[in-house]
Amino acid sequence: MLRTLDIRDMLIIDRLELRFEPGLNVLTGETGAGKSILLDSLGFVLGWRGRADLVRSGAEQGEVTAVFDLPPGHAAQDVLADAGLPGGDELILRRVNTAEGRKTAWVNDRRCSGEVLRQLSETLVELHGQHDDRGLLNARGHRALLDAFGRLDEPRAEVRQAWKARAAARKALAEAEAALAAVREEEDFLRHAVGELDALDPQPGEEAALDSRRRLMQGAEKMRGDVDRARQAVGPDGAEGAAADALRWLEGAAGEVGERLEAPLAALARALVELDEAGRGIEDCLEALSFDPLELEAAEERLFAIRGLARKHGVAPDELGEFAEELRTRLAALDAGDAQIEALQGAAREAQGRYDAAADALRRARQEAAARLDAAVMAELAPLRMERAVFETRMTPADPGPDGADEVAFTVATNPGAPSGPLARIASGGELSRFLLALKVCLTGGQSGLTLIFDEIDRGVGGATADAVGRRLAQLAEGGQVLVVTHSPQVAALGAHHWRVEKRVTEGRTLSTVTPLDPSARVDEIARMLSGDRVTDEARAAAEALMG
Repeated sequence: MLRTLDIRDMLIIDRLELRFEPGLNVLTGETGAGKSILLDSLGFVLGWRGRADLVRSGAEQGEVTAVFDLPPGHAAQDVLADAGLPGGDELILRRVNTAEGRKTAWVNDRRCSGEVLRQLSETLVELHGQHDDRGLLNARGHRALLDAFGRLDEPRAEVRQAWKARAAARKALAEAEAALAAVREEEDFLRHAVGELDALDPQPGEEAALDSRRRLMQGAEKMRGDVDRARQAVGPDGAEGAAADALRWLEGAAGEVGERLEAPLAALARALVELDEAGRGIEDCLEALSFDPLELEAAEERLFAIRGLARKHGVAPDELGEFAEELRTRLAALDAGDAQIEALQGAAREAQGRYDAAADALRRARQEAAARLDAAVMAELAPLRMERAVFETRMTPADPGPDGADEVAFTVATNPGAPSGPLARIASGGELSRFLLALKVCLTGGQSGLTLIFDEIDRGVGGATADAVGRRLAQLAEGGQVLVVTHSPQVAALGAHHWRVEKRVTEGRTLSTVTPLDPSARVDEIARMLSGDRVTDEARAAAEALMG
């Protein structure tokens, strides 16, 4: 609820402090007195887009402060939390406009953007009038209004959940199809590469072993000659034979010489053992150096094949096995891709089916709510002297979305048989005002927390019709807050709180003032609205009768 509005140096207002109350708040005054300035100032602090030249002539800046009471759970609390702004049971909005056009805003003494103000305003205030494009005349909001009237939160939540599941299933299918298409582009390469790698079957460490064996075989011929000469040098025709002869000769002389030959004989025996061991090792080496020339050719061929594949695929020779496994995995995904795509297509169809069913259920619920809304609005139009008019909530198919697949528009026909169309195009000024009021009365049921503003919504009506307008405004104000700018004495008489807006010239400056009226002043103001500038006793009596 709007509690106070403080305006400084805006247009023809130098300083104005207003304190509003719950119920029906009425603002009256002569045409041009400045009633619209109050709405312009309120719209400015709420971040609405409006006229640019708001600062009072001669002032450096204009400023508007609005204070709202927020009951527990008010929707504005969520906006504040999302914006990282402090909450509480009081909301203070302040906005400054310099003479150069620079605007700065604060919410609860914290700087904020105009967008945050606009988000807050949607939870705080509704403006209704003949030129209102933010409320009931904006067809883009009609679907949400119908859903709120029909209390369709549950079926709409089911549609949104089904829409998310549908989107997720479609995304998974699209990603799988894209991945499969990318793999299919390299299918020939994968199959050829895997075939090559499987045929070669390189093993970790094999390249180094082949290189070592190749080097050994390449130098084996020269090494074999040297090793063979060494074998001859230490064998029976060489050192081993000489040592054996020496041992035999010394043993023959040992009987004559005695102990003097024991040590040489032992040393020769040991030498013979070592020479025999050396000979066997040399023989083993000679055997190892013996190779088939075809073996060298085969080793070189495999070594070059391994190195060639490693260069081709840009990996180390020892990593060819892991690379081959990676290619096999991608090839397996390709082979299994069709089955996966088929499964994802089935999931997408199921998600689409669930969405279609939820959207159909929501459509039926909307159709039922639309029928009830049409009947309720038609019942409200009769007391407003529009019993021949026809109101219809028109539903047409729309592109599927998170809120269903329906387009909703409120249409009217001013007379039976006349073509129907959008509210703003078909209805005249006075008719439009009454349509908007009847519609708002029906849509508001049970709604709370909003300050409703009606800007001359009673224009073009009078007498009993104006009285019916006033009574419906009072009905809307029960348990809430309604601000109405009016020229109708019948409407003003039903207000719970009344302000008179006046324009005065002081010291050569034109200024607008707003004065709260006590019961006696209210009688005079309503009498003025009835009779004009000359207030008669008869006009006062009529005013008192209206005020009942």
